[in-house]
Amino acid sequence: MDKTSKILIPGAAGLVGQNLIVALKTRGYTNLVAIDKHHENIKVLRELHPEITIIEADLAEDGEWKKAFEGADVVLMLQAQIGAPTIEPFIRNNITSTQNILEVIKHYKIPYTVHISSSVVNSKATDFYTTTKKEQEKLVVESGIEHCVLRPTLMFGWFDRKHLGWLSRFMERVPVFPIPGHGRYMRQPLYEKDFCNIIISAMEKQPKNQAFNITGRDEVDYIDIIRTIKRVKHIKTPIVKIPYKLFYFLMWGYALFSSNPPFTTQQLEALVADDHFELIPWWDIFGVKSTPFEQAMVETFNDPVYSQYVLEF
Repeated sequence: MDKTSKILIPGAAGLVGQNLIVALKTRGYTNLVAIDKHHENIKVLRELHPEITIIEADLAEDGEWKKAFEGADVVLMLQAQIGAPTIEPFIRNNITSTQNILEVIKHYKIPYTVHISSSVVNSKATDFYTTTKKEQEKLVVESGIEHCVLRPTLMFGWFDRKHLGWLSRFMERVPVFPIPGHGRYMRQPLYEKDFCNIIISAMEKQPKNQAFNITGRDEVDYIDIIRTIKRVKHIKTPIVKIPYKLFYFLMWGYALFSSNPPFTTQQLEALVADDHFELIPWWDIFGVKSTPFEQAMVETFNDPVYSQYVLEF
């Protein structure tokens, strides 16, 4: 692709999008169109990237945002609802928005789309996120557009509003850090910078109608992830294991007083689901260097610029 190719990025103000725009600019791409509905996170995009086209719009609704797709060379489809206590936001942001975007892609005959799905489509979990992400991927695959599907596992990196970013900030605020049960829940965390480079490689190579499971190369237990956060951020908070049922009850109680809790009982159930995701040699397939977990954690939490930004839920 030419460095001036028009690249449309729906869902650009979230974790993947914020990191992806940094990576695209680093690689020399200049004609970027970012679309998102989250006002505060859009403000972060505008502060960091005043030179790119940024549109604040709800992709689940009809609107002027559709005209921005005209003349696009590729769509990098990122928009997704990750957490919420009810199913309605998942339907709206994972399914309805995707239906709208696919219609626009077909209307303007955009030649290629990279869809960011999730490893949960192969998961044992049955929560709102898993159910709607499966339906979202199905919509893309059956749409007839030329595409590539990428299914990342749990991601971490700059701008992490949930997952490891939230856990690190929580650790800084509490007198003790609770771990559900024994804490030996194997995770395969994927570094966001590596994943963004995979997205760009997929955009450039354009594999035809293929799906790839993009799994973190290191297998790390949840409790060891927490210990690594504590070590690289130099936090002194003690880590304490508490019974799983008590932890579940605390999450359930928290959700009663929060309309958008950062960690839900459904996510807790997914944590202990004992999923093991396929590891393909994506570093060879996409020609992307794999960053070791410890190094990635240091970069995530100690970057002098990007580690200072925290997105809203």
